[in-house]
Amino acid sequence: MTSLSLTTRTPAELPVDALVVGSVRASDGADLAEGHGLPPKAVDHLRAVLSDVEASGKADEVVRIVAVPGVTATSVVVTGLGDGTPDGTAYPHATLRTAAGAALRTVCSKKAVAVALPTPDVESLAAVADGAYAGCYVYDKAAPLGPRRGGASRGQRPGSGPRVLVVSAAGQGKAAKEAVARAEALGRARNWARDLVNTPPNHLNPQSFADNVKKRASASTARLSVSVLDEKALVKGGFGGITGVGQGSVNPPRIVTMSWSPTDPKASVALVGKGITFDSGGLNIKPATGMVTMKCDMAGAAAVAATVLAAAELDLPVAVTGYLCLAENMPSGTAQRPSDVVIMRNGTSVEILDTDAEGRMVLGDGLCLASEKSPDWIVDIATLTGAQVVALGTDIAAVMANDDDFRSRVVDAADAAGESAWPMPLPVELRSKLDTPTADIAHKGDRDAGMLTAGLFLKEFVGEGIPWAHVDIAGPAFNGKEPKGHTPKGGTGFGVGTLLALVESSAS
Repeated sequence: MTSLSLTTRTPAELPVDALVVGSVRASDGADLAEGHGLPPKAVDHLRAVLSDVEASGKADEVVRIVAVPGVTATSVVVTGLGDGTPDGTAYPHATLRTAAGAALRTVCSKKAVAVALPTPDVESLAAVADGAYAGCYVYDKAAPLGPRRGGASRGQRPGSGPRVLVVSAAGQGKAAKEAVARAEALGRARNWARDLVNTPPNHLNPQSFADNVKKRASASTARLSVSVLDEKALVKGGFGGITGVGQGSVNPPRIVTMSWSPTDPKASVALVGKGITFDSGGLNIKPATGMVTMKCDMAGAAAVAATVLAAAELDLPVAVTGYLCLAENMPSGTAQRPSDVVIMRNGTSVEILDTDAEGRMVLGDGLCLASEKSPDWIVDIATLTGAQVVALGTDIAAVMANDDDFRSRVVDAADAAGESAWPMPLPVELRSKLDTPTADIAHKGDRDAGMLTAGLFLKEFVGEGIPWAHVDIAGPAFNGKEPKGHTPKGGTGFGVGTLLALVESSAS
Protein backbone atom coordinates (compact mmCIF):
# COMPACT_ATOMS: atom_id res chain seq x y z
CA MET A 1 0.00 0.00 0.00
CA THR A 2 1.19 3.50 -0.81
CA SER A 3 2.66 5.32 2.18
CA LEU A 4 3.55 8.97 2.70
CA SER A 5 6.31 10.38 4.85
CA LEU A 6 7.91 13.77 5.33
CA THR A 7 11.53 14.73 4.76
CA THR A 8 13.62 17.90 4.72
CA ARG A 9 16.71 16.21 3.32
CA THR A 10 18.35 17.50 0.17
CA PRO A 11 16.36 15.98 -2.73
CA ALA A 12 19.44 15.13 -4.81
CA GLU A 13 20.77 12.89 -2.02
CA LEU A 14 17.64 10.82 -1.45
CA PRO A 15 18.17 7.09 -2.27
CA VAL A 16 14.96 6.56 -4.23
CA ASP A 17 13.97 5.08 -7.57
CA ALA A 18 12.57 8.38 -8.84
CA LEU A 19 12.72 12.03 -7.84
CA VAL A 20 9.84 14.29 -8.92
CA VAL A 21 10.49 17.97 -9.62
CA GLY A 22 8.39 20.63 -11.31
CA SER A 23 8.69 22.52 -14.58
CA VAL A 24 7.09 25.78 -15.68
CA ARG A 25 6.41 27.52 -18.95
CA ALA A 26 9.24 29.71 -20.14
CA SER A 27 9.74 31.94 -23.17
CA ASP A 28 11.70 29.21 -24.95
CA GLY A 29 9.95 26.07 -23.64
CA ALA A 30 10.12 24.59 -20.15
CA ASP A 31 12.31 25.53 -17.21
CA LEU A 32 12.65 23.98 -13.76
CA ALA A 33 10.38 25.34 -11.04
CA GLU A 34 11.80 26.48 -7.75
CA GLY A 35 11.94 24.05 -4.84
CA HIS A 36 13.88 21.27 -6.57
CA GLY A 37 17.05 21.60 -4.45
CA LEU A 38 19.28 20.17 -7.18
CA PRO A 39 22.96 20.97 -7.78
CA PRO A 40 23.94 23.15 -10.78
CA LYS A 41 25.20 20.24 -12.92
CA ALA A 42 21.87 18.44 -12.51
CA VAL A 43 19.96 21.61 -13.37
CA ASP A 44 22.03 22.18 -16.51
CA HIS A 45 21.51 18.57 -17.62
CA LEU A 46 17.76 18.66 -17.04
CA ARG A 47 17.37 21.97 -18.85
CA ALA A 48 19.26 20.61 -21.83
CA VAL A 49 17.09 17.49 -22.02
CA LEU A 50 13.85 19.47 -21.58
CA SER A 51 14.92 21.72 -24.45
CA ASP A 52 15.87 18.76 -26.63
CA VAL A 53 12.50 17.03 -26.16
CA GLU A 54 10.69 20.36 -26.64
CA ALA A 55 8.96 20.21 -23.27
CA SER A 56 6.51 23.02 -22.56
CA GLY A 57 5.96 22.84 -18.80
CA LYS A 58 2.19 22.66 -19.25
CA ALA A 59 -0.05 20.84 -16.80
CA ASP A 60 -0.16 17.04 -17.17
CA GLU A 61 3.14 17.02 -19.09
CA VAL A 62 5.57 14.50 -17.60
CA VAL A 63 9.15 13.94 -18.79
CA ARG A 64 11.24 11.15 -17.24
CA ILE A 65 15.03 11.48 -17.41
CA VAL A 66 17.53 8.84 -16.26
CA ALA A 67 21.15 9.10 -15.09
CA VAL A 68 21.02 12.74 -14.06
CA PRO A 69 24.49 13.85 -12.79
CA GLY A 70 24.61 14.79 -9.12
CA VAL A 71 21.34 13.00 -8.31
CA THR A 72 21.20 9.73 -6.36
CA ALA A 73 17.76 8.78 -7.69
CA THR A 74 17.72 6.44 -10.68
CA SER A 75 15.56 8.86 -12.63
CA VAL A 76 14.17 12.36 -12.37
CA VAL A 77 10.53 12.91 -13.29
CA VAL A 78 9.77 16.47 -14.40
CA THR A 79 6.08 17.33 -14.10
CA GLY A 80 4.43 20.43 -15.55
CA LEU A 81 3.10 23.21 -13.31
CA GLY A 82 2.03 25.54 -16.10
CA ASP A 83 2.75 29.23 -15.66
CA GLY A 84 5.24 30.12 -12.96
CA THR A 85 4.48 32.34 -9.96
CA PRO A 86 6.27 35.41 -8.64
CA ASP A 87 9.09 34.67 -6.22
CA GLY A 88 7.84 33.63 -2.81
CA THR A 89 4.22 33.01 -3.75
CA ALA A 90 2.54 29.63 -3.56
CA TYR A 91 1.23 27.74 -6.57
CA PRO A 92 -2.52 27.08 -6.70
CA HIS A 93 -3.24 23.93 -4.74
CA ALA A 94 -5.11 22.42 -7.70
CA THR A 95 -1.97 22.87 -9.81
CA LEU A 96 0.18 21.08 -7.24
CA ARG A 97 -2.28 18.19 -6.87
CA THR A 98 -2.47 17.73 -10.63
CA ALA A 99 1.29 17.88 -11.11
CA ALA A 100 2.04 15.44 -8.28
CA GLY A 101 -0.64 13.01 -9.43
CA ALA A 102 0.45 13.09 -13.08
CA ALA A 103 4.05 12.37 -12.06
CA LEU A 104 3.26 9.55 -9.66
CA ARG A 105 1.09 7.79 -12.23
CA THR A 106 4.25 7.22 -14.30
CA VAL A 107 6.27 5.68 -11.44
CA CYS A 108 3.58 4.02 -9.29
CA SER A 109 5.24 0.61 -9.74
CA LYS A 110 8.49 1.78 -8.10
CA LYS A 111 9.39 1.01 -4.50
CA ALA A 112 10.40 4.52 -3.41
CA VAL A 113 9.71 7.95 -4.89
CA ALA A 114 10.56 11.42 -3.59
CA VAL A 115 8.52 14.49 -4.53
CA ALA A 116 10.26 17.88 -4.48
CA LEU A 117 7.62 20.31 -5.70
CA PRO A 118 7.28 23.87 -4.37
CA THR A 119 5.91 23.66 -0.80
CA PRO A 120 6.41 27.09 0.80
CA ASP A 121 3.59 26.51 3.30
CA VAL A 122 1.69 23.67 4.96
CA GLU A 123 -1.30 24.04 2.63
CA SER A 124 0.91 23.54 -0.43
CA LEU A 125 2.54 20.57 1.26
CA ALA A 126 -0.87 19.02 1.90
CA ALA A 127 -1.89 19.49 -1.75
CA VAL A 128 1.29 17.82 -3.01
CA ALA A 129 0.88 14.90 -0.61
CA ASP A 130 -2.78 14.49 -1.57
CA GLY A 131 -2.04 14.52 -5.30
CA ALA A 132 0.90 12.15 -4.94
CA TYR A 133 -1.14 9.56 -3.06
CA ALA A 134 -4.05 9.84 -5.49
CA GLY A 135 -1.75 9.41 -8.48
CA CYS A 136 -0.49 6.05 -7.21
CA TYR A 137 -3.90 4.38 -7.54
CA VAL A 138 -4.20 1.28 -9.73
CA TYR A 139 -7.29 -0.91 -9.63
CA ASP A 140 -6.54 -4.56 -9.02
CA LYS A 141 -8.65 -6.10 -11.75
CA ALA A 142 -7.95 -9.59 -10.42
CA ALA A 143 -9.13 -8.88 -6.86
CA PRO A 144 -12.86 -9.64 -7.32
CA LEU A 145 -12.10 -12.90 -9.13
CA GLY A 146 -10.55 -14.69 -6.16
CA PRO A 147 -7.83 -17.35 -6.41
CA ARG A 148 -7.05 -19.01 -9.70
CA ARG A 149 -8.19 -22.54 -10.41
CA GLY A 150 -6.36 -24.88 -8.08
CA GLY A 151 -5.98 -22.18 -5.41
CA ALA A 152 -3.02 -20.35 -6.95
CA SER A 153 -2.65 -16.69 -6.04
CA ARG A 154 -3.37 -14.03 -8.64
CA GLY A 155 -0.32 -12.10 -7.50
CA GLN A 156 0.36 -8.86 -5.70
CA ARG A 157 -2.12 -6.03 -6.01
CA PRO A 158 -0.85 -3.71 -8.78
CA GLY A 159 -1.97 -0.70 -6.77
CA SER A 160 0.07 -1.61 -3.68
CA GLY A 161 2.05 1.53 -4.44
CA PRO A 162 5.43 3.03 -3.54
CA ARG A 163 6.82 4.61 -0.42
CA VAL A 164 6.51 8.33 -1.17
CA LEU A 165 8.80 10.86 0.50
CA VAL A 166 7.38 14.38 0.34
CA VAL A 167 10.16 16.95 0.49
CA SER A 168 8.98 19.79 2.71
CA ALA A 169 10.10 23.40 2.44
CA ALA A 170 7.55 24.08 5.19
CA GLY A 171 9.60 22.20 7.77
CA GLN A 172 8.80 19.13 9.82
CA GLY A 173 6.70 20.71 12.54
CA LYS A 174 3.46 19.34 13.95
CA ALA A 175 1.28 21.01 11.31
CA ALA A 176 3.38 19.61 8.45
CA LYS A 177 3.33 16.09 9.89
CA GLU A 178 -0.42 16.26 10.47
CA ALA A 179 -0.99 17.45 6.90
CA VAL A 180 0.87 14.47 5.45
CA ALA A 181 -0.84 12.02 7.84
CA ARG A 182 -4.21 13.43 6.82
CA ALA A 183 -3.36 13.10 3.12
CA GLU A 184 -2.50 9.44 3.67
CA ALA A 185 -5.72 8.70 5.59
CA LEU A 186 -7.77 10.51 2.97
CA GLY A 187 -5.93 8.72 0.16
CA ARG A 188 -6.52 5.27 1.66
CA ALA A 189 -10.21 5.97 2.11
CA ARG A 190 -10.65 7.51 -1.34
CA ASN A 191 -8.91 4.53 -2.94
CA TRP A 192 -11.38 2.24 -1.19
CA ALA A 193 -14.22 4.26 -2.73
CA ARG A 194 -12.54 3.94 -6.13
CA ASP A 195 -12.19 0.19 -5.67
CA LEU A 196 -15.88 -0.14 -4.83
CA VAL A 197 -16.92 1.84 -7.92
CA ASN A 198 -14.59 -0.14 -10.19
CA THR A 199 -15.74 -3.55 -8.93
CA PRO A 200 -17.76 -5.39 -11.63
CA PRO A 201 -21.48 -5.39 -10.81
CA ASN A 202 -21.67 -9.18 -10.73
CA HIS A 203 -19.26 -9.00 -7.80
CA LEU A 204 -20.83 -6.03 -6.02
CA ASN A 205 -24.50 -6.18 -5.04
CA PRO A 206 -26.23 -4.73 -1.97
CA GLN A 207 -25.28 -7.62 0.31
CA SER A 208 -21.66 -7.92 -0.85
CA PHE A 209 -21.32 -4.12 -0.53
CA ALA A 210 -22.54 -4.40 3.06
CA ASP A 211 -20.12 -7.26 3.70
CA ASN A 212 -17.27 -5.20 2.28
CA VAL A 213 -18.10 -2.33 4.63
CA LYS A 214 -18.23 -4.62 7.66
CA LYS A 215 -14.91 -6.18 6.71
CA ARG A 216 -13.22 -2.83 6.20
CA ALA A 217 -14.62 -1.46 9.46
CA SER A 218 -13.45 -4.48 11.46
CA ALA A 219 -9.96 -4.18 9.95
CA SER A 220 -9.66 -0.52 10.93
CA THR A 221 -7.89 0.56 14.08
CA ALA A 222 -10.74 3.03 14.71
CA ARG A 223 -13.93 2.24 16.61
CA LEU A 224 -16.49 1.94 13.85
CA SER A 225 -19.94 0.42 14.17
CA VAL A 226 -21.89 -1.04 11.27
CA SER A 227 -25.50 -2.22 11.17
CA VAL A 228 -27.52 -3.53 8.24
CA LEU A 229 -31.24 -3.46 7.51
CA ASP A 230 -32.15 -6.39 5.23
CA GLU A 231 -35.21 -6.59 2.99
CA LYS A 232 -37.47 -7.84 5.78
CA ALA A 233 -36.43 -5.05 8.12
CA LEU A 234 -36.89 -2.50 5.33
CA VAL A 235 -40.45 -3.65 4.68
CA LYS A 236 -41.25 -3.71 8.39
CA GLY A 237 -39.71 -0.25 8.83
CA GLY A 238 -41.81 1.31 6.07
CA PHE A 239 -38.96 2.03 3.67
CA GLY A 240 -41.17 1.90 0.58
CA GLY A 241 -38.82 3.90 -1.64
CA ILE A 242 -35.80 1.61 -1.51
CA THR A 243 -37.95 -1.52 -1.28
CA GLY A 244 -39.77 -0.57 -4.46
CA VAL A 245 -36.56 0.12 -6.36
CA GLY A 246 -35.01 -3.19 -5.32
CA GLN A 247 -38.04 -5.44 -5.78
CA GLY A 248 -37.20 -6.30 -9.38
CA SER A 249 -33.82 -7.82 -8.55
CA VAL A 250 -32.80 -11.20 -7.15
CA ASN A 251 -30.35 -9.20 -5.01
CA PRO A 252 -32.55 -7.49 -2.40
CA PRO A 253 -31.86 -3.98 -1.06
CA ARG A 254 -30.01 -3.00 2.10
CA ILE A 255 -29.50 0.12 4.17
CA VAL A 256 -26.12 0.09 5.90
CA THR A 257 -25.56 2.45 8.81
CA MET A 258 -21.88 3.14 9.44
CA SER A 259 -20.98 5.24 12.48
CA TRP A 260 -17.99 6.93 14.08
CA SER A 261 -18.75 8.02 17.65
CA PRO A 262 -15.88 9.83 19.37
CA THR A 263 -15.88 10.69 23.04
CA ASP A 264 -17.44 14.11 23.70
CA PRO A 265 -18.13 15.03 20.05
CA LYS A 266 -18.29 18.71 19.10
CA ALA A 267 -21.02 18.02 16.54
CA SER A 268 -23.17 15.22 15.14
CA VAL A 269 -23.57 15.00 11.37
CA ALA A 270 -25.14 12.65 8.84
CA LEU A 271 -24.12 11.60 5.34
CA VAL A 272 -26.51 9.77 2.99
CA GLY A 273 -25.24 8.02 -0.12
CA LYS A 274 -27.00 6.63 -3.17
CA GLY A 275 -25.85 3.06 -3.67
CA ILE A 276 -27.43 1.59 -6.82
CA THR A 277 -24.98 -1.24 -7.45
CA PHE A 278 -26.24 -1.52 -10.99
CA ASP A 279 -28.83 0.60 -12.76
CA SER A 280 -30.51 -0.95 -15.77
CA GLY A 281 -33.28 1.63 -15.58
CA GLY A 282 -35.80 -0.97 -14.43
CA LEU A 283 -38.84 -1.33 -16.66
CA ASN A 284 -37.97 2.07 -18.17
CA ILE A 285 -34.82 0.37 -19.36
CA LYS A 286 -31.83 2.39 -20.46
CA PRO A 287 -30.39 2.11 -23.98
CA ALA A 288 -27.36 -0.16 -24.22
CA THR A 289 -24.88 2.72 -24.26
CA GLY A 290 -26.51 4.23 -21.18
CA MET A 291 -25.72 1.14 -19.12
CA VAL A 292 -22.00 0.95 -19.87
CA THR A 293 -20.93 2.89 -16.77
CA MET A 294 -23.85 2.05 -14.51
CA LYS A 295 -21.70 0.05 -12.12
CA CYS A 296 -20.72 3.51 -10.85
CA ASP A 297 -24.24 4.37 -9.71
CA MET A 298 -23.22 3.53 -6.14
CA ALA A 299 -20.43 6.13 -6.07
CA GLY A 300 -22.31 8.28 -3.56
CA ALA A 301 -22.56 5.44 -1.06
CA ALA A 302 -18.88 4.63 -1.64
CA ALA A 303 -17.94 8.26 -0.92
CA VAL A 304 -19.98 8.24 2.29
CA ALA A 305 -18.44 4.98 3.52
CA ALA A 306 -14.94 6.25 2.77
CA THR A 307 -15.58 9.55 4.54
CA VAL A 308 -16.81 7.87 7.72
CA LEU A 309 -13.72 5.63 7.65
CA ALA A 310 -11.35 8.59 7.19
CA ALA A 311 -13.06 10.63 9.92
CA ALA A 312 -12.66 7.71 12.32
CA GLU A 313 -9.05 6.99 11.45
CA LEU A 314 -8.20 10.68 11.84
CA ASP A 315 -9.96 10.62 15.23
CA LEU A 316 -12.01 13.70 14.37
CA PRO A 317 -14.05 15.03 17.30
CA VAL A 318 -17.29 14.87 15.29
CA ALA A 319 -19.86 12.08 15.42
CA VAL A 320 -20.40 10.98 11.81
CA THR A 321 -23.12 8.57 10.70
CA GLY A 322 -23.26 7.36 7.13
CA TYR A 323 -26.36 5.84 5.58
CA LEU A 324 -25.64 3.71 2.53
CA CYS A 325 -28.83 3.17 0.53
CA LEU A 326 -28.06 0.04 -1.50
CA ALA A 327 -30.24 -1.50 -4.21
CA GLU A 328 -30.03 -3.01 -7.67
CA ASN A 329 -32.47 -1.58 -10.24
CA MET A 330 -33.48 -4.40 -12.57
CA PRO A 331 -36.44 -5.25 -14.85
CA SER A 332 -38.41 -8.41 -14.05
CA GLY A 333 -41.90 -9.68 -13.38
CA THR A 334 -41.65 -8.27 -9.87
CA ALA A 335 -40.18 -4.91 -10.86
CA GLN A 336 -41.73 -1.58 -9.93
CA ARG A 337 -44.00 -0.08 -12.60
CA PRO A 338 -44.61 3.48 -13.76
CA SER A 339 -47.77 4.73 -12.00
CA ASP A 340 -47.08 2.65 -8.87
CA VAL A 341 -47.57 4.54 -5.60
CA VAL A 342 -45.30 3.73 -2.66
CA ILE A 343 -45.17 4.95 0.93
CA MET A 344 -41.86 6.34 2.13
CA ARG A 345 -40.34 6.00 5.61
CA ASN A 346 -41.94 9.29 6.76
CA GLY A 347 -45.41 8.30 5.49
CA THR A 348 -45.31 10.38 2.29
CA SER A 349 -46.98 8.72 -0.70
CA VAL A 350 -45.04 8.95 -3.95
CA GLU A 351 -46.18 8.23 -7.51
CA ILE A 352 -43.53 6.57 -9.64
CA LEU A 353 -43.37 8.03 -13.15
CA ASP A 354 -40.05 6.71 -14.45
CA THR A 355 -38.31 3.69 -12.92
CA ASP A 356 -34.99 5.03 -14.19
CA ALA A 357 -35.27 7.88 -11.68
CA GLU A 358 -34.68 5.47 -8.80
CA GLY A 359 -31.87 7.19 -6.94
CA ARG A 360 -34.09 9.83 -5.36
CA MET A 361 -36.33 7.08 -3.97
CA VAL A 362 -33.57 5.28 -2.08
CA LEU A 363 -32.16 8.61 -0.91
CA GLY A 364 -35.58 9.77 0.27
CA ASP A 365 -35.82 6.86 2.69
CA GLY A 366 -32.21 7.43 3.76
CA LEU A 367 -32.88 11.10 4.46
CA CYS A 368 -35.89 10.18 6.57
CA LEU A 369 -33.80 7.75 8.61
CA ALA A 370 -30.99 10.28 9.05
CA SER A 371 -33.44 13.00 10.10
CA GLU A 372 -34.83 10.84 12.90
CA LYS A 373 -31.55 11.30 14.81
CA SER A 374 -31.74 15.12 14.50
CA PRO A 375 -28.14 15.68 13.40
CA ASP A 376 -26.61 19.15 13.16
CA TRP A 377 -26.67 18.83 9.39
CA ILE A 378 -27.23 16.29 6.61
CA VAL A 379 -25.54 15.97 3.23
CA ASP A 380 -26.60 13.46 0.61
CA ILE A 381 -24.37 12.64 -2.34
CA ALA A 382 -25.41 10.81 -5.47
CA THR A 383 -24.89 10.16 -9.15
CA LEU A 384 -28.42 11.40 -9.50
CA THR A 385 -29.27 13.11 -12.81
CA GLY A 386 -28.10 13.30 -16.38
CA ALA A 387 -29.26 16.90 -16.19
CA GLN A 388 -26.28 17.63 -13.90
CA VAL A 389 -23.90 16.52 -16.65
CA VAL A 390 -25.75 18.62 -19.23
CA ALA A 391 -25.54 21.68 -16.98
CA LEU A 392 -22.02 21.37 -15.55
CA GLY A 393 -20.15 18.71 -17.53
CA THR A 394 -18.16 15.79 -16.23
CA ASP A 395 -15.80 17.57 -13.81
CA ILE A 396 -18.05 19.79 -11.69
CA ALA A 397 -20.56 18.68 -9.05
CA ALA A 398 -23.80 20.54 -8.34
CA VAL A 399 -24.72 21.59 -4.80
CA MET A 400 -28.29 22.37 -3.75
CA ALA A 401 -29.51 23.06 -0.24
CA ASN A 402 -32.36 24.21 1.98
CA ASP A 403 -30.05 26.84 3.50
CA ASP A 404 -27.87 29.22 1.48
CA ASP A 405 -25.19 29.54 4.16
CA PHE A 406 -24.86 25.78 4.46
CA ARG A 407 -24.70 25.42 0.68
CA SER A 408 -21.79 27.87 0.71
CA ARG A 409 -20.06 25.78 3.39
CA VAL A 410 -20.31 22.70 1.18
CA VAL A 411 -18.96 24.55 -1.87
CA ASP A 412 -16.13 25.98 0.22
CA ALA A 413 -15.28 22.49 1.49
CA ALA A 414 -15.15 21.24 -2.09
CA ASP A 415 -12.82 24.09 -3.03
CA ALA A 416 -10.54 23.29 -0.08
CA ALA A 417 -10.46 19.65 -1.15
CA GLY A 418 -9.62 20.42 -4.76
CA GLU A 419 -12.97 19.10 -6.00
CA SER A 420 -14.94 21.39 -8.30
CA ALA A 421 -18.50 22.17 -7.20
CA TRP A 422 -20.98 24.83 -8.16
CA PRO A 423 -23.95 26.19 -6.15
CA MET A 424 -27.37 25.68 -7.71
CA PRO A 425 -30.79 27.01 -6.64
CA LEU A 426 -33.92 25.19 -5.54
CA PRO A 427 -36.62 27.57 -6.86
CA VAL A 428 -39.88 27.12 -4.94
CA GLU A 429 -41.88 27.81 -8.10
CA LEU A 430 -40.62 24.52 -9.59
CA ARG A 431 -42.23 22.49 -6.78
CA SER A 432 -45.54 22.40 -8.68
CA LYS A 433 -43.86 20.20 -11.31
CA LEU A 434 -44.04 17.40 -8.74
CA ASP A 435 -47.77 17.71 -8.09
CA THR A 436 -49.94 14.67 -8.85
CA PRO A 437 -53.59 13.81 -8.15
CA THR A 438 -52.78 10.24 -7.09
CA ALA A 439 -50.21 10.76 -4.32
CA ASP A 440 -48.68 13.38 -2.05
CA ILE A 441 -45.93 13.96 -4.59
CA ALA A 442 -44.67 12.65 -7.92
CA HIS A 443 -41.07 11.55 -7.86
CA LYS A 444 -40.14 13.36 -11.06
CA GLY A 445 -41.05 16.47 -13.01
CA ASP A 446 -40.73 17.07 -16.73
CA ARG A 447 -37.45 17.36 -18.59
CA ASP A 448 -36.90 21.05 -17.86
CA ALA A 449 -34.81 21.76 -14.74
CA GLY A 450 -34.54 18.04 -14.02
CA MET A 451 -31.55 18.45 -11.69
CA LEU A 452 -33.38 21.05 -9.63
CA THR A 453 -36.69 19.21 -9.35
CA ALA A 454 -34.76 16.15 -8.18
CA GLY A 455 -33.32 18.32 -5.42
CA LEU A 456 -36.77 19.67 -4.55
CA PHE A 457 -38.05 16.11 -4.25
CA LEU A 458 -35.28 15.16 -1.84
CA LYS A 459 -35.92 18.27 0.25
CA GLU A 460 -39.33 16.82 1.14
CA PHE A 461 -37.70 14.08 3.22
CA VAL A 462 -35.38 16.21 5.34
CA GLY A 463 -36.48 16.81 8.91
CA GLU A 464 -37.74 20.27 9.76
CA GLY A 465 -35.05 22.71 10.82
CA ILE A 466 -32.09 20.54 9.79
CA PRO A 467 -29.60 22.19 7.40
CA TRP A 468 -29.25 19.92 4.37
CA ALA A 469 -27.38 19.88 1.11
CA HIS A 470 -27.63 17.62 -1.94
CA VAL A 471 -24.49 16.99 -4.00
CA ASP A 472 -25.08 15.63 -7.51
CA ILE A 473 -21.91 13.91 -8.78
CA ALA A 474 -23.31 12.26 -11.90
CA GLY A 475 -20.46 13.72 -13.97
CA PRO A 476 -17.33 13.69 -11.80
CA ALA A 477 -17.88 10.31 -10.09
CA PHE A 478 -16.55 8.35 -13.06
CA ASN A 479 -13.86 9.17 -15.61
CA GLY A 480 -14.56 7.25 -18.78
CA LYS A 481 -11.62 8.82 -20.59
CA GLU A 482 -7.87 8.60 -20.08
CA PRO A 483 -6.33 9.44 -16.68
CA LYS A 484 -5.55 13.09 -16.04
CA GLY A 485 -3.52 14.61 -13.25
CA HIS A 486 -4.38 12.85 -10.00
CA THR A 487 -7.63 11.46 -11.45
CA PRO A 488 -7.52 7.83 -12.66
CA LYS A 489 -9.64 6.25 -15.33
CA GLY A 490 -12.82 4.74 -13.86
CA GLY A 491 -13.99 5.52 -10.36
CA THR A 492 -12.58 8.83 -9.16
CA GLY A 493 -13.53 8.83 -5.48
CA PHE A 494 -15.00 12.30 -5.99
CA GLY A 495 -16.74 13.66 -2.93
CA VAL A 496 -14.61 12.01 -0.25
CA GLY A 497 -12.36 15.06 0.05
CA THR A 498 -15.32 17.45 0.12
CA LEU A 499 -17.23 15.51 2.76
CA LEU A 500 -14.15 15.05 4.95
CA ALA A 501 -13.34 18.78 4.77
CA LEU A 502 -16.95 19.56 5.68
CA VAL A 503 -16.84 17.23 8.67
CA GLU A 504 -13.57 18.80 9.77
CA SER A 505 -15.15 22.25 9.59
CA SER A 506 -17.72 21.10 12.14
CA ALA A 507 -14.97 20.23 14.61
CA SER A 508 -14.40 23.95 15.18
